[in-house]
Amino acid sequence: MALVRAPFSATAHREVGIEVVEGDLSDSEAIRSGVAGCDAAFHVAAMYKLGIPESQRPAMFEANVNGTERVLDAAIEAGVARIVYVSTINVFGNTKGKVVDETYRRRPEDGFLSAYDETKFLAHQAALDRMAKGAPILIAQPGGVYGPGDTSEIANFIDQVRTGRLKFLTFPEAGFNFLHVNDAADGLLLIHDKGRIGQTYVLGGEITTMGEAIRKVAEFSGRKPPRFTIPASLVKMSVPLAPVVTRMMRLPPHLRELIRSADGATYWATDEKAGRELGYAPRDLDTGMRQIMAECGDGRATA
Repeated sequence: MALVRAPFSATAHREVGIEVVEGDLSDSEAIRSGVAGCDAAFHVAAMYKLGIPESQRPAMFEANVNGTERVLDAAIEAGVARIVYVSTINVFGNTKGKVVDETYRRRPEDGFLSAYDETKFLAHQAALDRMAKGAPILIAQPGGVYGPGDTSEIANFIDQVRTGRLKFLTFPEAGFNFLHVNDAADGLLLIHDKGRIGQTYVLGGEITTMGEAIRKVAEFSGRKPPRFTIPASLVKMSVPLAPVVTRMMRLPPHLRELIRSADGATYWATDEKAGRELGYAPRDLDTGMRQIMAECGDGRATA
């Protein structure tokens, strides 16, 4: 059973025999209906955007924080035996070059990099609070997911490189843990099947930088990577010109938030625990990018 906002977009769900419940994360009745009688519940939904305008912040808080609380509480009340909440490595914030694990705790008083960063942190705390009270919750913390169906800024960069439209680099040292979407799905199932209730598991892929990922995309799509990098100081100076810059680069409008989320930031965490306890073994970035480029029919890419 799956909760969907628009039934017309759920054809793939129905084709594999999934019953669809119409509603969203603000619809308590639909959520309760969706978890009733279930042995397991996966809370995967969230509003995932960086650089959103101030006007969209309330909607993000409603979806990511209040929505998470509704889903978890409905599943708990329904007596669901295993509840998998999908958090994110982003909860750790900027790890400042360190590769951390599930025991790492950031300092909220140091502030947040984005509305997404803040809301996912608060939602993660909501899950931890319920786990501490005995709720049968397991938490997954995936890295930067890429692959078919991705509409994030990661997908935007991949597409720009693949098509030769990315002419220069910005913040190439920004660090990510790149995770293929299929490995993310496999990891969630492993957490449900083998994970220990009350535990958190990082689901990573390959720890690297955005610059290195862009180089790989260029190589596997038969393109040359951008030769020039715009200095961080120059990018910051362009904030007053945000409407022009973001439109030209096809980026979200809140340039200051985008800069804050990338400048000197690393989102690095190890999935050693998931590998040891669950048998989780994600593909490396070379393999994942080759597969994506092959699906796109580009250049030298081979599956």
